[in-house]
Amino acid sequence: QVQLVESGGGLVQPGESLTLSCAASGGIFSNYIMGWYRQAPGKQRELVASITSGGSTNYADSVKGRFTISRDNAKNTVYLQMNSLNAEGTAVYYCNAKVRLHTRYWGRGTQVTVSS
Repeated sequence: QVQLVESGGGLVQPGESLTLSCAASGGIFSNYIMGWYRQAPGKQRELVASITSGGSTNYADSVKGRFTISRDNAKNTVYLQMNSLNAEGTAVYYCNAKVRLHTRYWGRGTQVTVSS
């Protein structure tokens, strides 16, 4: 019932910043826990950051202090601001909506490549 579309990925040099967006439709966005995950080649998909309906955030240790997740419920959109990017940031980034305890919806992903 929920459709998610990521945007904002691309090629960036080490040390630069990039902001990803995820537009949601087909559900009650303000009720959902939203998250950003990433998967690098040959690695497991990992949680990068999440944000609850009340605005509480959680970050992977590797991105704390550099990444910021936020949401705009009026626009049904969640953002991931990524600062001080390094090679570890190269991955496909996926938007996720947790709509019930055992129900999640995923976007198709957007590629982020950090390279000089």
